[in-house]
Amino acid sequence: MQNPELLLKAYKLMVTAKAMCETYDANRSICKYVHSSSRGHEAIQIATGLQLQKQDWVSPYYRDDSLMLSSGFTPYELMLQLLAKKDDPFSGGRSYYCHPSNKDGIRPSIIHQSSATGMQAIPTTGLAQGIQFIEGYHTSIIKKGANGELPVVVCSFGDNSVTEGEVSEAFQFAVLKQLPIIYLVQDNQWGISVSADEARAMNAFEYAAGFKGLKRMQCDGSDFVRSYETMQAAFEYVRNERKPILVHARVPLLGHHTSGVRKEFYRTREDLLKHGLYDPIPKLRLFLTGMGFNEHEINEVESAASKAVAEAFGLAQLAQEPTENLATEHVFAPTTIKEEVGNRTPKGAEKSIMVDAALHAIEEIMQDYPEAILYGQDVGRRLGGVFREAATLADKFGDHRVFNTAIQEAYIVGSTIGMSALGLKPIVEVQFADYIYPGLNQLVTEISKSCYLSNGKFPVQMILRVPIGAYGGGGPYHSGSIESTLLTIKGIKICYPSNAADMKGLMKAAFLDPNPVVMLEHKGLYWSKVPGTEDAKTIEPTKDYILPLGKANIVVAANNEKCKKGETVCIITYGMGVYWAKAAIEQLEQKDELYKGAVEIVDLRTLYPLDEELIFNSVRKHGKVLVLTEEPLNNSFAEALSLRISNYCYHFLDAKVDVMGSLNVPAVPINLALEAAILPTANKVANRLEKLLKY
Repeated sequence: MQNPELLLKAYKLMVTAKAMCETYDANRSICKYVHSSSRGHEAIQIATGLQLQKQDWVSPYYRDDSLMLSSGFTPYELMLQLLAKKDDPFSGGRSYYCHPSNKDGIRPSIIHQSSATGMQAIPTTGLAQGIQFIEGYHTSIIKKGANGELPVVVCSFGDNSVTEGEVSEAFQFAVLKQLPIIYLVQDNQWGISVSADEARAMNAFEYAAGFKGLKRMQCDGSDFVRSYETMQAAFEYVRNERKPILVHARVPLLGHHTSGVRKEFYRTREDLLKHGLYDPIPKLRLFLTGMGFNEHEINEVESAASKAVAEAFGLAQLAQEPTENLATEHVFAPTTIKEEVGNRTPKGAEKSIMVDAALHAIEEIMQDYPEAILYGQDVGRRLGGVFREAATLADKFGDHRVFNTAIQEAYIVGSTIGMSALGLKPIVEVQFADYIYPGLNQLVTEISKSCYLSNGKFPVQMILRVPIGAYGGGGPYHSGSIESTLLTIKGIKICYPSNAADMKGLMKAAFLDPNPVVMLEHKGLYWSKVPGTEDAKTIEPTKDYILPLGKANIVVAANNEKCKKGETVCIITYGMGVYWAKAAIEQLEQKDELYKGAVEIVDLRTLYPLDEELIFNSVRKHGKVLVLTEEPLNNSFAEALSLRISNYCYHFLDAKVDVMGSLNVPAVPINLALEAAILPTANKVANRLEKLLKY
């Protein structure tokens, strides 16, 4: 390489990064939040950052501050995040140092970066998947460079991250679809205090050989010239060939793991000295002198960098702290869907089962929104979903918009982040509620936090469809209820329709909501085959029907006169609970005319946001309440809701809030008699209601 200007620029960035690290270490009491630095990794990071263009996407990891500098971000901007200041451009003071996000259109774009090592691999591969889709089918909106260069995606992580299973899922999909992505692995031989020989059987370069179609390169990541040449070739390959590549860069670890885990805690003097021999800065300094730069010039660069860093740090310290009211901003992006619109019960229309209403809703969405795509295991052309919930969609919209994935729940869920960042609107499916757990990390760590920790820049617009509930002997792995688990996750919305009309209206609202929405769809209500669920079939609403999230519904009203006399009770429920409650009312009324009109049923329809106003009004009106769920009762959403009702309606209650759910067993048995034994039934609900009414 004979480009003096480029080499000098790289050296300026290197010594700037070093000065930042030294400043942070010298001011540990001021830099009180946990942070890391790029010491030892500067060469490969700068070699990468200098080749990124504004149309590109990059996912740095927590040690990539040199990459950030070379991508165009200033020390001052990075320091604002380091000190958690109000004007931190990435997270508004919410997230760690070097956990960036950016969509300014001037520098490379960066989706929200979590601290879970390696987890960025799936969302970032989702970006590459989305870019490939846009290139193929929406070419007019693809963002290109000044000379027509196509976008490249870079995913950076440390060597120990490659041992994560989710990284393998990302690699699998990248090579299967041949996506335009660079995986940059920075190998410093350490994962906190765990050495490479303790943690892995092979390095990332060797591991990648098992992924057919993943091109591989490796280099000395402490040598800027070699690093630049390697990354230049990698960028050229991906930018032109539109195929994936992995670059394995060997680098020394010269800094602390983090400010909280210092290198002297776990590394020997010999190890530190060995790594010090490969410091990228003296290497590049020597190269510069060999090119004719004199000592004075180089010293001036170093001095200027130190001065600039000191000034930036001083200014960053003086920057404004976030005010307390900012703590609750950007949990969700604002939605415009607030009112029910369209015709819910068009004249002359036939009744529809729930599964068909969902299918028709998605079909209508895909007709109107070319950015809508649907994927998951078995949803493609051959089967159309294990419940036929996606039947015919691939035939109508093509395999590029409706397609199968592997058994990769984490990828199915997490890839939506990258898709959404590009303006696509993914609808994905996990086959059964019991199978959501492999995808839970992406839902919790990445999706739910994206809007909040990116300071509102990257809300994730997606729908996650999840068939749920016990039905017909589905057994321990196909019958579970997971709403309480999901409701502990802040930053997602959750719907649970009980009939076809609600299913269609909520699906439309979920699609138009700029936030992640989980649709819980009870398998036993799909076809109304369970006795007593005929009412799940409804007149199918018109195409323009939208039911806002967070609006509960009184599906059975109590008699007003009985209510005034204190002779009524309300049931707060959802999903299959609506039908157990209806059947229980029928039993009571058959038993005694006095019970006629004595029960009101509130169908929640949406578990988050929750229609507290309607719930509390119903409870205050009746004074007695049963909260009914299909979940095992202990520590459930239903129990939490009962406490909330008690707190807000205490003075109106005539009896303690009653709660009913399944028995507290770890799974639903496959035997039908055992299944029935643990679930609520109409008879069990009726008995509980009778006790309340007699209270």
